[in-house]
Amino acid sequence: MSQQSSPPRRRHLMDPSAPRKAADPKDLERLHTVQRRVVSALIITTLIHLTVGLILAADAVSDDRLDAQLALILLGAAFHVLGIAAVRAINRTSLMTWWMLTGLIPVAAGVWWVILR
Repeated sequence: MSQQSSPPRRRHLMDPSAPRKAADPKDLERLHTVQRRVVSALIITTLIHLTVGLILAADAVSDDRLDAQLALILLGAAFHVLGIAAVRAINRTSLMTWWMLTGLIPVAAGVWWVILR
């Protein structure tokens, strides 16, 4: 009788007789750094779009509702500042930074675009 040999195990499958090597701590730290940067970029991008959207929504409000326009502009600026704070927290840095002052940019741009233009 001929003995049938089992087909060779594919490399992408787990092999119980040869477990994976433990991850290097330096590699894990690099991975976590990249993950934090990607999440930070996503947060900033999303909140900048939200801020611009709220300013455009303020532009869509009728001119006799100045209070609603200002509320939407300030809400957009608040989301901008919260996004910066979230990014700073994710990256484990101090929340008190001059970057918080960039929250004045959406206010100035919104007031100019909606009210003064």
